[in-house]
Amino acid sequence: MAGMLRGATPRRELLRAGLTGMSSLTLADVLRCRAQAAPPSPERTAIILVWLRGGQSHLETFDCKPQAPLEFRGPFGVIDTNVPGIQVGELLPRLSQCADRYTLLRSVAHTGGGHPSGSLQVLGGDPDAADKLFPVFPDWMSIVSHLRRDANRAIPNYVAVNPVDTYDNFTIAGPGYLGSSCEPFKVVGDPSTPDFRVPNIGMPADALPQLSRRMDLKSGLDRLARTIDLKGTMDAVDGFQRQALGLLTSPAAQRAFDLEQEPTTLRDRYGRNAWGQQCLLARRLVEAGVDVVATEFDGPLCGRVQNWDDHAVNQHIFEAYQHRMPTFDQAVSALIEDLYDRGLDRRVLVVVTGEFGRTPRITQVASSGGGVASREAGVVQPGRDHWPRANTMLFAGGGIRTGQIIGATDPRGEDPVERRVGTGDFLATIYRHLQIDYRNTAIPNFAGRPIPIVSSGEAIAELAGAT
Repeated sequence: MAGMLRGATPRRELLRAGLTGMSSLTLADVLRCRAQAAPPSPERTAIILVWLRGGQSHLETFDCKPQAPLEFRGPFGVIDTNVPGIQVGELLPRLSQCADRYTLLRSVAHTGGGHPSGSLQVLGGDPDAADKLFPVFPDWMSIVSHLRRDANRAIPNYVAVNPVDTYDNFTIAGPGYLGSSCEPFKVVGDPSTPDFRVPNIGMPADALPQLSRRMDLKSGLDRLARTIDLKGTMDAVDGFQRQALGLLTSPAAQRAFDLEQEPTTLRDRYGRNAWGQQCLLARRLVEAGVDVVATEFDGPLCGRVQNWDDHAVNQHIFEAYQHRMPTFDQAVSALIEDLYDRGLDRRVLVVVTGEFGRTPRITQVASSGGGVASREAGVVQPGRDHWPRANTMLFAGGGIRTGQIIGATDPRGEDPVERRVGTGDFLATIYRHLQIDYRNTAIPNFAGRPIPIVSSGEAIAELAGAT
């Protein structure tokens, strides 16, 4: 039969079996037959999110304004890329040489002026401009985890490498009413250190028989518990158990998380630091079949306050960019080039963004303390504040049309003047790549009310897949 998978049972035989002996089939038999009879599914797409917690300055990176007045213009110039007519900040020499493999969206705007509200708008589509301690709507990563859940997979479908989850005491991302079963598998720590290990991955082969006996006993007890389970919690527990068992026993899962499998030259190419190795691990995970990998760039590589929140009171913004951008430039460019080199560029989409941009007008405020990229306390230094009215996002791979600029801001970088894009449009674009029908998909909240995964917005047409 044309288009059948090797070893599949012909539909006609399945139907005959169903008519003559369905009573002898178990539920597992029925599901197996259904899977074998189904046509092959399209290639499974994936996304890597590189999250710049605190909000990167579009003016120092991808939407520079070298002709702006002095009170807006920073000290850095622009450089040409390998795409005629496209320029980026001079601190991005490596990314300038692979601009044909990404697209810059320079006209993202929303109303969330605080770190929590900005993050909740970008990641979850919450239209509220107020900061909240916890999200009302689940983030898109958790929704994908929910919609693409597969109990038979040994590897999680959502992994967070240095998780995107909190800002101070605010929770900026999470599953909300989807419940804890949609939480990511979290990888913490610095993957560039020699002693880095991902816990709960793999176990000695001689321990497997004992584990199997314990799981058989536990399965019998769980069946008993399920008969008195009134809240459906056993299903969630089962999901966690299956995932944990898969991570413990699957050689493929063990390999996916093992950076030692990579050649030394490739690890060096990404950079022997936290951000570089986070990106390399993200590539390994999507290659192994993970649907969503979210990784956050923060910590000492950012400067004194360890994030991208470059108020003058926090740190000297221009010294901070000189400190962090070589690492950023190397890690992100290596990730993009590696995906293309491996033929993953149509299947895997990379998105690089924070919650908003920074104020075009430079502020001058006394530092609250000295340190990396910050003057001593009391010394006046430059900074930029929160700016949700304009931000630039980078998209690479994903089969999109690359080597282009979408949208534009005014000469000072204050507001979009071409192709303004909202967070709903961004989320719709994410779901389109992941082959999720964002127009007709809704998920019940705690009250049982179906909530659309995108309440307003359309996928960005200019990012549609290249033909």
